[in-house]
Amino acid sequence: MLIDQAVIFVRSGKGGDGAVSFRREKFVPKGGPDGGDGGNGGDVMLVATAGVDTLLDFTGRHHWFAEEGGAGAHKQQHGKNGEHLIIKVPPGTLVYNDTTGELIADLDSANKTLVAAKGGRGGFGNEHFKSATHQTPRTASPGEPAVELTLRLELKMIADVGLIGMPNAGKSTLLSVVTRARPKIANYPFTTLEPNLGIAELPGEPLPRRLILADIPGLIEGASEGHGLGTEFLRHVERTSVLVHLVECDSVEGDPVHNYRVIRQELAGYSPELASKREIVALSKMDLLGTNADRQAAVQMVEEELGLPVVALSAASGEGVTALLEQCWQQVSSLKGTP
Repeated sequence: MLIDQAVIFVRSGKGGDGAVSFRREKFVPKGGPDGGDGGNGGDVMLVATAGVDTLLDFTGRHHWFAEEGGAGAHKQQHGKNGEHLIIKVPPGTLVYNDTTGELIADLDSANKTLVAAKGGRGGFGNEHFKSATHQTPRTASPGEPAVELTLRLELKMIADVGLIGMPNAGKSTLLSVVTRARPKIANYPFTTLEPNLGIAELPGEPLPRRLILADIPGLIEGASEGHGLGTEFLRHVERTSVLVHLVECDSVEGDPVHNYRVIRQELAGYSPELASKREIVALSKMDLLGTNADRQAAVQMVEEELGLPVVALSAASGEGVTALLEQCWQQVSSLKGTP
């Protein structure tokens, strides 16, 4: 199950208090101060971790506390430092201060780390305050207090290619054909209720070329205003480099050109930056058209109406799949500056 939003309360460790103590040694009637310093409290750290792909761990645990520092002791014994609390989150997690709405960090790559709440520093023991003029200090400083914070976590999937289109445009089928992902596929709208990721491989030397694809649940008119699945998953498209816009060639929900324009309007309504992403238009389910002449006519009609090149595609028969992936690779590579 994909859980892509969570609110958690974090608290760092309080610093340990310094100790007030004096040496008690045989034959030493006036032993000096020997109170040790308190230990530092632990930090609360968020780490983007490869292999973690959901915020599910936060649905049953909302409070995350680091360990407090230990108090100082006699004989100049330093208190134990509190252990840091490391919270693993998926790469692509945005961390907000839930109280102010401020974006604290964008953990957009593996191993990126945020110290969300710094542990309190340990207090000084009375041994720390001795001097030539003050040889028996009876005071020590307390440890610094803990830092408390309410965080809102939002996950935006990181993928090279985002598959978008109307419900039943064939996005899940295409993902299942070109990757090992196994999204739910059925002949009714909104079969996909959460984004799915998959990795497609293309021949390459010395290693295969890999593309990460995300199947974004079907959009409908008004999605940018919350209709259908609304904006719940549109944010996942923002991370992608290239969009593959699947348009069903023989849709009962309307003609392909109209459906294309509806989705484009929703992308622009949600985010102008999203609407400006590179896009490849694919006319899907071409196997439903009987003859080659019908297929060519459908492609020509859509290209003329949109003024854009179109890839003829059938995930069921494999037609156009390799050509589409090659186009995706070329677009992604040019954006990343890789050959």
